Amino acid sequence: MWCIYLFITWALLSSLPQMVGVVGLEVHAQIQSTSKLFSGSHVRFLAPPNSLVSHFDASLPGTLPVLNRRCVEAAVLTGLALNCTINRKSLFDRKHYFYADMPAGYQITQQRVPIAVNGMLVYSHFEGRRRNQVVTKSVKIKQIQLEQDSGKSLHDDEQSQTLIDLNRAGVGLMELVMEPEMCCGEEAAAAVRELQLILQALGTCQANMAEGQLRVDANVSVHRPGEPLGVRTEVKNINSVRHLAKAIDYEIQRQMEVLQSAGKVLNETRAFDSKSGNTIPMRDKEGLQDYRFMPEPNLPPLFVYESKASVPAGVDPAQVVVIDRLSAQLPELPSVKRTRLVETYGILQEHSFTLVNEDGLMDYFENVVQTTKAEPRKVIGWVIKELMGNLNSQNLKVSQSPISPCALAELINLAESGHISSSTAKQVFQEMWKAPEKTVGQIVKEQDLWMINDKEELQKICRRIVDSHPEEVQIIRRGNKKVLNKLMGEVQRETKGRTDPVQVRAILEKMVS
Repeated sequence: MWCIYLFITWALLSSLPQMVGVVGLEVHAQIQSTSKLFSGSHVRFLAPPNSLVSHFDASLPGTLPVLNRRCVEAAVLTGLALNCTINRKSLFDRKHYFYADMPAGYQITQQRVPIAVNGMLVYSHFEGRRRNQVVTKSVKIKQIQLEQDSGKSLHDDEQSQTLIDLNRAGVGLMELVMEPEMCCGEEAAAAVRELQLILQALGTCQANMAEGQLRVDANVSVHRPGEPLGVRTEVKNINSVRHLAKAIDYEIQRQMEVLQSAGKVLNETRAFDSKSGNTIPMRDKEGLQDYRFMPEPNLPPLFVYESKASVPAGVDPAQVVVIDRLSAQLPELPSVKRTRLVETYGILQEHSFTLVNEDGLMDYFENVVQTTKAEPRKVIGWVIKELMGNLNSQNLKVSQSPISPCALAELINLAESGHISSSTAKQVFQEMWKAPEKTVGQIVKEQDLWMINDKEELQKICRRIVDSHPEEVQIIRRGNKKVLNKLMGEVQRETKGRTDPVQVRAILEKMVS
C-alpha cells in the first residue's frame, strides 16, 4: 500500500511543470556630477575620509537642501534613453530609517511620484553550444527616482569599532526599478551590462561597479508557471556583473531545493559571498519596516518642461530642465551602434557586441577600417584576435594600446599588398607591441621579412627541400598528396614565412610529379 502511495505521489509531482526562477532588479546608479544632489560638496572617489562633507551632508541644524540641476538632467536623459514617460511634476519624500552613516535619520527620495516611469530596457545575450546565437529580450522599467546616497561605515575588527566616512553622503543616485520579468542570472547580467553601456554613452553615470558607482539588488523567487509568484528574497549590494549572475543562479537553485524538500522560503535579505559562491542570510523581512514616508517639507515639487515655449513667463529657460533640449543631446545608443556596425561593415553580430562592449574598441576599429584597404571582416580579425588578445593578457585598456590604429592599418596594408605574408604580419605585430617607437617598415627591413617574390630564387629553395627529402617525395608520387604539406612547411621554415603558400605549392607539385 505504501509503495502505491509513493508511486502516485511521484507520478503527481513528475506531471507538474518544472519550477522556474523569477528575477527583478533594483539598480542604484551614482550620477556623474561634480557636486552632490542637495549640496555643493564635490564628488570624488578615494578622497581622504570626511574631506568632502558640507554642513548639510553632516545634517547640522538649520541647513537646507538645494537641488542640483545637473542630477535632474541626468535622470531625465536616462529616462528618455530607456523610453520612459517623464513626469512633468515629481515630488520628494523623506524615508526614515536609522543607520550610523546617515546622520539625518532619513533619506530624501521619490516615493510617491518619481521623475520617470514605464520604460523599457532591450538587451541581448548569447545562447547555443558555441555561444554565437544572439537572443534579444526586454524588461520593463517601473520607475527611475532621484535620491541621495548614504555615507560609508568602516568596520575595524581589531579595535572593535566602526568609523564613519561621510564623503559619499548626499551623492546623487538614480534608482532604476526593473519588473520581475527575467528568469536567470544570465539574463539579469545581460540587462545590467546593457544598462551600463547606455549610462556610459549618455555620460549620466560612469557605471564602474568596482568603485560602487553601480550597485544592484536582486529580488529572486521561484514558482511553477501558471501559479502565483513565490516568496522572494532580496540579494543586496552585488558589485559585479559576474557576481550578479552567480548570486541569482545560486539563489534560484537554493529556493528550488528548499521547496522540493517541503521547506519554506523565507522573505529575507541575503548577501552574496563571492568566495563560496553562496548567498547568506542578513536579516529577515517578515516584519515590514515602517519607513514613515512623508513629503519632504524643504523641497518644492520638481517641474520639468516639454519645450522652451512651455516654460512659464518670467522663468529663465536656461535655469530649468527642458525635455526637448535634452532629447537633442541623446547620443548613438549601444543597440543602434551594433546595428550600424553590422549593416555598414558586414561583420558578424557577435563581433559587434565585442566592439561596443569594450570601451574605445569601436572607435579603434573604425579608424583602422578608414585607413586600410582591407575588407572590414579582415580588420575585425586583427582587432579582436591580435589586439584584444594582447590587451587582455596584460590587463590593458584599448586606450593603453602601444599600437595605434594608424600603425595597425599600415601593417594590414603591407600584408594585403603581398609585401609580407600573413604569418609574417603577425610576427611583425608582436615586434610592434614590444617596440612601439619603430615603424612597420623599420621592423620589416631590420629583420629582412619582405616576401620572396623572385621565381628563380623560390625554385632554388624548393629544389633544395625536394632533394633533401627523397622518402617524402616517393610517398607523394605514390599518391599521398598530404605529405606535400610537410615539404611546404620546410620551405616556410627556411624562408621564415616569407613565401606565398599558393606559389610554393605549385612549384613543389611540378617538381615531384
